[in-house]
Amino acid sequence: MAKRIAKRVLLGVATLLGVYTITFLMVIATPGNPFQRGDRQMPPEVLAALESRYHIDNHATYYVEYLWRVIRHGDFGPAFNYRDWTCNQILAQALPVSVIIGLLAMLIAVMVGVPVGVLSAVHRDSWFDLATLSLVLLGISLPTFVTGSALLTVFAVYMKSAPIGGWGTIAHLPLPALTLSLPFMAYIARLTRVGMLDVLGADFIRTAVAKGVPPRQVIWRHAFKIAFLPVLSLLGPATAQAMTGSFVVEKVFNVPGLGRHFVDAALNLDRGMILATVLVFSAMLIAFNMIVDILYSVVDPRIDSSA
Repeated sequence: MAKRIAKRVLLGVATLLGVYTITFLMVIATPGNPFQRGDRQMPPEVLAALESRYHIDNHATYYVEYLWRVIRHGDFGPAFNYRDWTCNQILAQALPVSVIIGLLAMLIAVMVGVPVGVLSAVHRDSWFDLATLSLVLLGISLPTFVTGSALLTVFAVYMKSAPIGGWGTIAHLPLPALTLSLPFMAYIARLTRVGMLDVLGADFIRTAVAKGVPPRQVIWRHAFKIAFLPVLSLLGPATAQAMTGSFVVEKVFNVPGLGRHFVDAALNLDRGMILATVLVFSAMLIAFNMIVDILYSVVDPRIDSSA
């Protein structure tokens, strides 16, 4: 197990290096620089001095120095779009907000999506199954700005049971977390239903039923363990995606998360912040996929996660 984890870690480091390189090439290929854009003009000598100081004019030097600074000190450098702020300070302030909302959203998605998917498969073609399929279709199709705005209008404006956006108290958590969870909840319910339908038709399930095993035990102990594997594979990238923030959800509920900083960095050509957010997201994605690989062998020992 230790050897397998070490192999995954080395592969993850190599993947991060590749992501960093590709992102850097895309950034330098974009015309313009963070110091001069639109109506924001400055004397040529000042612009040249700033570019020289931060090595904007020397791509090779910037690539090596940025990478070395991150590896050695975990320092992502200054944020050009925010005066007197560093990328580390912005990440320290915004990332916990996105992580809290993302974890709560995934918890809601799993706790609701899994039982709904199981019950939908067990009661196939019933009114509950048809209603579930309709809700799943809506959950996948509707964009989060529509569901977020609807929830905000109902619970904050009319019922006055939740604050109208903002951040700082527990009361600000439910609506953005629920909005962010709905697409994941729909995917989890659909995957669970499909997986359960495949497993319930297997020979070992029919054998268990013929031997008189109680239906609840057949469903949850025998069938669900195998049917949950596709859901488990989804949870890795989905959790990383949810925890790194959703720009739309943050915009609707005025949440100071990481998503809006990434969008602002891209619009303002803030290469330090772009690289920082991409590396953080990639590291979380790799870490959660690694956890899923390990859990695969725990859930089903027949699977060799080193393959």
